[in-house]
Amino acid sequence: MRKINCLIVDDEPLAREGIKEYCDQIPLVKVIALCKNAIIANEYLQSHEIDLIFLDINMPLLTGLEWLKTLKNSPLVIITSAYSEHALESYDFEVIDYLVKPIPFNRFLQAVNKAERLLTKEDNNNTIFIKTSDAIKRVATSDILFIESMQNYVKVITEKEIIITHITLKQMHDQLPKNEFIKTHKSYIISKNKIDEISGNLIVIRDCKVPISVRLKKEVLQSLM
Repeated sequence: MRKINCLIVDDEPLAREGIKEYCDQIPLVKVIALCKNAIIANEYLQSHEIDLIFLDINMPLLTGLEWLKTLKNSPLVIITSAYSEHALESYDFEVIDYLVKPIPFNRFLQAVNKAERLLTKEDNNNTIFIKTSDAIKRVATSDILFIESMQNYVKVITEKEIIITHITLKQMHDQLPKNEFIKTHKSYIISKNKIDEISGNLIVIRDCKVPISVRLKKEVLQSLM
């Protein structure tokens, strides 16, 4: 896979350099910037494609956790802190690991490997990663039946389960293979491979009926034919 683009965010210069030295030992990792506070990191996040953030918690102006509260659909986050007492709270923000300074290299590598597993997509199986309230789930697109919008959340109905994630329908649509999925309504995206029947303005998938809007009906039918 391509390199993992990361930010290192820590107010201590020695801590920033120490994490960078660790990153430099791992060919897969590419450090985009070393940021002394969350304000600077936020600017990089707006203008660069970032996969992973190594984030300190106790920083001036804005703590690491306060910054995470402001982010929507953030990159993967690994906390790097001198204090262990924030560990439980940090997982409310779906961080993938919590490293306590001084960080042993083998523990650092373990955390990076976890990030790699979450970011990697198998070539022979299209997958997407979906962030839920307590985990980051890897879902094969071939398992998705349809997706329903609920304002700032979407409900992903799969062959095995229903997954709710804090993302817009458009953001979800952008992640899906365009040849497999189509928007049928302002609130629905369906897998074309899962359609059992089209009846009037409804698409039947398993025991569910998904509406087709008047505005999109012609486009939907043309795509299917």
